[in-house]
Amino acid sequence: MKTDSIFYRLFQELPSIFFELIGNPPQTADAYKFSSIEIKQTAFRIDGVFLPTQGEYKSIYFVEVQFQTDTEIYSRLFSEIFLYLHRNKPKNPWRGVVIYPTRSLDTANIDNYSEFFTSRRVSRIYLDELGETATLPVGIATIKLVVEDQDTAITTARELISRTQQEIYTERQQRQLLELIETILVYKFPTMSREEIAAMFGLSDLKQTRVYQEGRQEGRQEGLQEGRQEGRQEGVRQEKLRMIPLLLKLGLSTEEIAKELGLGLEEVQQQMQKQPESQDM
Repeated sequence: MKTDSIFYRLFQELPSIFFELIGNPPQTADAYKFSSIEIKQTAFRIDGVFLPTQGEYKSIYFVEVQFQTDTEIYSRLFSEIFLYLHRNKPKNPWRGVVIYPTRSLDTANIDNYSEFFTSRRVSRIYLDELGETATLPVGIATIKLVVEDQDTAITTARELISRTQQEIYTERQQRQLLELIETILVYKFPTMSREEIAAMFGLSDLKQTRVYQEGRQEGRQEGLQEGRQEGRQEGVRQEKLRMIPLLLKLGLSTEEIAKELGLGLEEVQQQMQKQPESQDM
């Protein structure tokens, strides 16, 4: 699953969920802007940064989403943070948040950074330990859907869709959450089409959403590519069929021609039957 893009989109479109996740009122997001920051002249890129749009007393939040084992995550994270602070010299205090799907992936040594964790300047969140989905705010429950297995994801997604439609009264935010749920499901059930997912989870009303339109665009592009490929394949096939009379004149048997050209024996025989007709014309 492309978790980085999912979380980037989640925090960019619904930043209130991040602040709920770390225990702050969702309204805190009104004073922040979320972005991904690349530190120039280095190979560092910070997954996400919540920068306060007003007030020097509000903390900057550095966010790292980690869905695989990385023994160097903390050395890299603190290097990125302190390089950012050195380059930009913000007057605001800062906090760090690392999001894991499960505690078992948090294997990196923290001995050199223990003070940051003890003071809770940097906190770690394990999605599978957030609690029962039904008791969580709908936004946080949507994040937890990312780590649900396929068996439970179906039931959980249906419940989340129902809760979103009942509990979220802002039309824009409701649509964003429903689109996000659909995106997670698309990644979680890769063998199903978007239409099948929409039908299974009652999302047929999302046909005008960005996710659906992007899916249609992808489908059109894939269809064009497949069409071009099929065209090339048909051209090769026709060229092989035109070679059959020549190979017959050279004395090859039907079986030998089929093997030589990579065609089916029946296809070669059908083409041979057409030859007299074409010669009479």
